[in-house]
Amino acid sequence: GLHPSNLHDNAYAIGSIDFTGDMPILLGPDGPSLGGFVCPAVTAREDLWKLGQLKPGDTVRFVPAARPADPIAGPTVIAAAPDLGSPIVGRSDAGPVPVVYRRSGDENLLVEYGPMILDVGLRMRVHLLAAAIRAAGLPGLVDLTPGIRSLQIHYDPSRLSRTRLLDALAEIEAGLPSTERMVVPSRIVHLPLSWNDPQAVLAMRKYQELVRPDAPWCPSNIEFIRRINGLDDEAAVQKIIFDASYLVLGLGDVYLGAPVATPVDPRHRLVTTKYNPARTWTPENAVGIGGAYMCVYGMEGPGGYQLFGRTIQMWNSWRTTPEFAPGSPWLLRFFDQILFFPVSADELLEARAAFPHGAYPLKIEETEFSYAGYEAFLAREKDGISTFEARRRAAFEAERRRWREAALDVSALDDAAEVLGIGTEVPEGCVGQYTETPGNVWKLVVGEGERVAAGQTLAIIESMKMEIAITATAPGIVRAVAVEPGQTLRAGDLVCALEEA
Repeated sequence: GLHPSNLHDNAYAIGSIDFTGDMPILLGPDGPSLGGFVCPAVTAREDLWKLGQLKPGDTVRFVPAARPADPIAGPTVIAAAPDLGSPIVGRSDAGPVPVVYRRSGDENLLVEYGPMILDVGLRMRVHLLAAAIRAAGLPGLVDLTPGIRSLQIHYDPSRLSRTRLLDALAEIEAGLPSTERMVVPSRIVHLPLSWNDPQAVLAMRKYQELVRPDAPWCPSNIEFIRRINGLDDEAAVQKIIFDASYLVLGLGDVYLGAPVATPVDPRHRLVTTKYNPARTWTPENAVGIGGAYMCVYGMEGPGGYQLFGRTIQMWNSWRTTPEFAPGSPWLLRFFDQILFFPVSADELLEARAAFPHGAYPLKIEETEFSYAGYEAFLAREKDGISTFEARRRAAFEAERRRWREAALDVSALDDAAEVLGIGTEVPEGCVGQYTETPGNVWKLVVGEGERVAAGQTLAIIESMKMEIAITATAPGIVRAVAVEPGQTLRAGDLVCALEEA
């Protein structure tokens, strides 16, 4: 992406401060497993409880803290920023690719391979490392989460010190085999896709109305994908996406088994920047592109990928079906290859109703993914790949210049939007109608001079992925409106004034 916060997806630790463009997000235990945004710091373990006490409108201040080398040796202490030291706790250039070990909070270590690029070979090495760590049987190992070129190791520091973990990793790294002849199990999974699905279009429209009216990717994300990749028309975007075979490199990108995948053929790699600021709402199982990666959103939530459609569920909590094995409520596996086929919006709704019950069988073909075969393919097709990538780079740079010329390369977020119109004063003889919830004004349902009944909807506020109706407390006539669509409100702000009938 174009924003400096964008990176190739890696795992997130609980308590991470995640910069999604210009907007920081504190990730709790219900956050995604990994994502493509930078996390410069992690909340100290003993302060994680504070995340659960925050409510909309609260102000958060981060204070630098230091801890002894061993996380269980003592509590964090307030420290001046220059004394915090480097997050890098180890590195090695002795192997076939450089490796860096980074702190990721008190209970996680992030292992990174090679340069910050998309390289399937690095992902294969991450796969080898994860398998070797599991085989080593280290005490205190909690979980392993692979990213594109990284592996996050979640461990219990009361049973496994960081020093011992680093020593074990150095020994494991020295014994890893080469990836050159590596072959991994794979499946070709055929998924229905409703192109430019109405729910995806609704998400784009709400973003433009509520978050950023001048966003270069609005009103149509598909047109933006076309433009930034130098394609002739939107039909060319559609053809590439339906022709592509998407290789699953990570799971849990935006919650609940959501895949982060990239086309096997680089000529199918459409590249985009992400929303900045992020969307406040994305429909469940919307499909989009961010950077060079495709993702299926596992559930409703915020998001930043450029949307082009919607598919079926990636997660099934309640039933075991042929597609969802016992104990594995997620649909996809690492190194699966996703192929989309077109369906209408109505056909997708029928499929979505049937699929969790096992009544919409998927075509899934067992196969293998050979890294040597992949490298041979790249060598055979290098001229065509180079031509495609050169055109894409030129279009990307042209889009960047257009943003600078139109002053669209920054997004100004107001600290607190002022109430417009009549301000905070209710005209004499009128009754104020207020919002009890902070959020953005999505829609004004009534205008000045209209007669309303008690309980009638006056406006709709979008807050925390919900649409909340502001209703009249009494019958009357709307004498003044204090807000406009897209405006940010705090709890207790005035929406309009009624003259009681």
